[in-house]
Parts: sequence; structure tokens; C-alpha cells
Amino acid sequence: MMRTTSPSPCSSKSLQMETILAPHSLSSLFNLKSSLQQHNPKPTSLTLTPSKPICCNLKKDSIFSSSPTNPNWLSHVHHGLAALAISLALNFTPILATGSAFASEFDVLNDGPPKESYVVDDAGVLSRVTRSDLKKLLSDLEYRKKLRIDFVTVRKLTSKADAFEYADQVLERWYPTLEEGNNKGIVVLVTSQKEGAVTGGPEFIKAVGDTVLDAVVSQNLPVLATDEKYNEAIYSSAKRLAAAIDGLPDPGGPQPKDNKRESNFKTKEETAEKRDQFTTVVGGLLVIAFVVPMAQYYAYVSKK
Repeated sequence: MMRTTSPSPCSSKSLQMETILAPHSLSSLFNLKSSLQQHNPKPTSLTLTPSKPICCNLKKDSIFSSSPTNPNWLSHVHHGLAALAISLALNFTPILATGSAFASEFDVLNDGPPKESYVVDDAGVLSRVTRSDLKKLLSDLEYRKKLRIDFVTVRKLTSKADAFEYADQVLERWYPTLEEGNNKGIVVLVTSQKEGAVTGGPEFIKAVGDTVLDAVVSQNLPVLATDEKYNEAIYSSAKRLAAAIDGLPDPGGPQPKDNKRESNFKTKEETAEKRDQFTTVVGGLLVIAFVVPMAQYYAYVSKK
């Protein structure tokens, strides 16, 4: 006969405890807690005990999940330092002066005549007041006489030998036809070489005259540029050209300074005179050097 054993009261109690403490039962309790909290904000005594390990697990998970972000934070720092180093290198890297000189010289040719003013100050030596005064003077002159004068300042010339060749090149590039350049004038000032040039179309040359053109090139531009008075050099040249076009008396310009320096070398006569004196002194010293010891020796011998 088969014996059937009835479950004891202890085993049934343990089975019930295992069922209550199973993971799925805990999750159901957690779900029950969340649903109860939505209806009642006060926690019940039934859900108080299992809530502690759950809160502890949440804290541990948050700690472990935040730890992998440290490498990302360090990588951001490295990228920031690298960007800062590149920025400093670009800011403090010197730019080659030769390249900028070539660029500025040819940019003047390629950009064409100024549209809103009468000055291309590539050398950066003219003040705002000078620009404004030139605009008033030359705009009035162009309105009355139909003659336009453009002023150009550059630091250094590399493509042409002197300011005259560069001024002719600017005139040909800006006004390629005779009709365009007939009544145009170009004044160029080279600050490093302290020289200038004036050129223009046939009508402009005729209106100004060769005398004033030569005077501006030999007086206003070089003399004042030598003293680094670039604003005065440009504006005085503009007033002198405008006065010649209007038929007014020539206001004149600064006279070249006599920079002749005294020579530190001796002339031929002074050198010959000094040579004779030197020969006499050296000869006397040689005589003394030989005669005195011999006289002393002769006196010593004669006493014996």
C-alpha cells in the first residue's frame, strides 16, 4: 500500500515564507508600494521593511553608474587643453613680413581705385583727420574741374625699381584706357624709401604743369617723408596740386635740408705734416736709445 504523508504545519509555514520572500513577490510588493503612494503619500507599515534594501540598491547603482563618466571628463579636459595650445600657437606665431609686403603691394593694384574716398593708405600712416580733409578738398576739385587725384601710400616696393614705375603701373591698372585715365592723377608715397611720384593722364598733366609736378616730387613728398611727417607730406601735396589746377599762386613747399656732414678723415696736407712730426720724434728717441748707453759705457771704461 502506498503511504501518503500529509504536510506538516512547519513545512507549510516555510513554504509560505519562501513564497513571500521570492523576488517576484518583492517586485509585486514594490509595485504595490508605488501604486499606494500615488493614492496615499504616507508609507504603510507593510512596505516599510522591503523599501530599505531597494533604496540601498538604488544608491549603489547610481554610484557604479557614475564611475564610468570619469574618463569622459578627463577626455574633455584633454581636448580643451589641446584647443587652448593651438589657439596660443596661432596667436603668437609671427607672420612673415615678406609675404605681407607682396600681398599689400599687389592688393593695391588689384582692388582698383577707392570708391568712397581718394586715399589708399596701405602703409597705415595717415590719420582720420587727414583722410577727411583730403576727401573734402579732392571731391570739390573733381566736382568743379572734372579732374580726379588718388593718393597711395605703401611701405616698400618689391616689384618695381622706384615710385615712378609703380605709379605708372597703378594708373594703367586702375584706368586701362585713355578715356578713363585722361583726367586722372596718381600720387604715390613709399614710406621706407622716403620718396614719392606723381603721374596721370594727358589732361591732368596739362592742368598741373611740369613745374609744380617736379616741385611736389622733389620737395613735398621726400623732404617731409624724411622727417616722417607723412600726413603733412600728403596734404601739402594735394593743396599744391589743387592750387595749380585752379590757377592760384603756388603755395610752395619745404626746401631740402643740407645734410652734408664734415669728414672725419685728414686731408693730404694734414697727413704729411703729421708724418714729418712723427718722423722727428721717432728719430730723436732712437738717437737717445743708442747714444746714452754708449756714453755711459765709455765713461765707465775711462775711469778704469
